[in-house]
Amino acid sequence: MSTVRMQMLIDIMALEFTAVELNLFLDTHPGERRALDAYNATVVQLDELKREYEARFGPLTNFGYSDSDYPWRWVEEPWPWQINFAHMKGV
Repeated sequence: MSTVRMQMLIDIMALEFTAVELNLFLDTHPGERRALDAYNATVVQLDELKREYEARFGPLTNFGYSDSDYPWRWVEEPWPWQINFAHMKGV
């Protein structure tokens, strides 16, 4: 797997984690404008990165969340959950 692909997946996971954490914070602090602005910026950045990843490497998910070029790209390996990130120190 290319270093670029691996780094994009790591960046996607980091942004997803950030979005979830901000979402949880906003559940208990709905009036926090800075947190809401950070959440919205994170969601936009995450969406852009996922679109770029899928355009280059194929769908991250299936069941109607992502479209596919021809031929069907979902079966390309490795699937995101099959990747061993443990050896990616310093990426």
